Amino acid sequence: MRLILRVFFVLALAAGLAACGKKGPPEAPGKSEYPRTYPAPR
Repeated sequence: MRLILRVFFVLALAAGLAACGKKGPPEAPGKSEYPRTYPAPR
């Protein structure tokens, strides 16, 4: 019974880690407004 519980917890942790992350190749962000001065000019 203890072995089954250990296997279950290991699989649950592995599934949680596998669900994280971005699918596909990374893409560069578009045009950015940063850096900008603070406070913004009116």
